[in-house]
Formats: sequence, C-alpha cells, structure tokens
Amino acid sequence: MRVYLAGPDVFLPDPVMRGAALKRICASFGLRGVFPLDELDGGDPPELVALDLAFRIARRNELHILACDALIANLTPFRGPSADVGTAYELGFMRALDRPVFGWSNVTTKFATRTRAFIGSDGATDQAGMLVEDFGIADNLMIEGGIAASGGEFFASDISPDSVWRDLTAFTCAVAATAARLAR
Repeated sequence: MRVYLAGPDVFLPDPVMRGAALKRICASFGLRGVFPLDELDGGDPPELVALDLAFRIARRNELHILACDALIANLTPFRGPSADVGTAYELGFMRALDRPVFGWSNVTTKFATRTRAFIGSDGATDQAGMLVEDFGIADNLMIEGGIAASGGEFFASDISPDSVWRDLTAFTCAVAATAARLAR
C-alpha cells in the first residue's frame, strides 16, 4: 500500500533525509511512503516537462497522490497558526478521491488559541471584526472534518519547541493507524 506523505517537511534544511526517515517508518509498518520530492514511477510524463517548475511540482504531487491509497499529513502549524496551505490542499485532494487521510502535529495548542496569539487578540473577533474560528479542535474545521469523514485519525504530541520539526512520535502513531485502516 502506498501512502502520500504531505507536509512542509520539504522545506526543512535537509528534506531528502527527512523523507527517507518518514519512509523508513512507513516501511516498518508494511507501507510504501511516497514523499513529495520523489520522482514519479517511470519519470515525468512529457506534458509535465513543458511546465514551469512550480506547476510541474504541483502536478507531480497530484500524480503522486492519485497513485496512493492514503495520505498522512504533517499539520504542525507552519508560518502561522494553521497547517501549511499546500498540505491542506493535498489533504483535500485525497479526501475528494474518497481515500483515507490521517493527520499529525507536534503542537497540541488548539487552533483558536494559536490564532488569537498570532493576531494579538483575546476575543471572539480579530481587528477587522471577523470571527475567530473556535471549535476546540487542532486546526480549521475542514481539515479535521475531512480527516474524520474519511475514516482517518488526527494525532498530536506536545513537543518541546526545539524538537517540533524533528520529533516523529505523532507521525509514527499516524502511520500505525494508517496501516491498520488499510489492512481492513
């Protein structure tokens, strides 16, 4: 079973090593991890070669997702109070294919609390008078709702700030749950 490994891990200082570590954990549960930086099986089709790099990467990642049985998303807040927007897109893309999606995060602080801290407000609205989403969950309701509706699960670990981008405890839990779900 192939599992797409979505997340901002591609932006880490050594993303190839990170991808290899994630794929090793997947393999230990009998899954084949597919990292966004992986080449497509058989290489890029001709229609991708002609695209600008950004669009080639985007389409390659969609093709990876289409070839996978499930998706595990690193939803650790990235450059703001929420998950990486590209990761959220990939999670939604897989959900639209009606395949299981799982999530993990190395932050346990709820989304509303992180949002309020980010915008410098402790109320129900931001400076523009717009509501702060507060459902007591880890991220935007569409992210967690999509995970739940797919039969997936979300895992979070409270990690020290210096290990947020290194610790793979929550990821390992997500892989174990994915393997169990795909075995059914």
